[in-house]
Amino acid sequence: MATTVGESISRVRNLVKAVKEDAFLTDRFLYSLIIKYAKLLIKRQDNENKIMRFQSLFETIPCIELVEVDKVEACCTGIRTGCTIRRTKEKLPDVLEGAYGPLFRSISSLDRSVEVYRTYPSIFTSIANSTNYKYNTTKYYWYLDGYLYFPNIEWEGILVEGLWTENVDRFKCGEDTNPCQVRQDYALHVPEYLFAEIEQLVLKDLVGMIQAPVETQDDKQSQIRS
Repeated sequence: MATTVGESISRVRNLVKAVKEDAFLTDRFLYSLIIKYAKLLIKRQDNENKIMRFQSLFETIPCIELVEVDKVEACCTGIRTGCTIRRTKEKLPDVLEGAYGPLFRSISSLDRSVEVYRTYPSIFTSIANSTNYKYNTTKYYWYLDGYLYFPNIEWEGILVEGLWTENVDRFKCGEDTNPCQVRQDYALHVPEYLFAEIEQLVLKDLVGMIQAPVETQDDKQSQIRS
């Protein structure tokens, strides 16, 4: 079972209490530090090809609706041949960034039978304008401003496995979801083996704030209390 946001905050809070019992720290501030260092370490791990193997970290959104858009919006105005482009109807939830972009483990047709592969608008434009493109059966996508774009795909929806930084229940229509779930109960999709390093980095930040000189302490506390 994945560690929750609330559990990760409690772990850090207990470390801080060992340094200063009466330190006043909000959950929001502690979480902001945890996620800051989680993003840093996950990007490093992805660069070492260590993240994708942790399937349990990735959460699946089984059906995301697609709508048709024009080439201008999809940044593909250079395509000379006819091309139908679809885009996710809504922006995706926030997803963690890896060394080479957003951490999607897989994007596919709803039944998982057809995998879609990442590219970029400029690269796809070159592919689409090549003489051999008519023989190319590979399906592509690119990610822009929170949306996924799909050229020459007629599907009504797609399935996405991602390393999300927020709750994705609102995208899981028809499933047993809880719209009133508090943020502390959300799963924190971070490998367990990274927590010790994350905690030490957060603690280093906090100790500097807690032990700041008296004349600067008010400024530090105003950041913590916000």
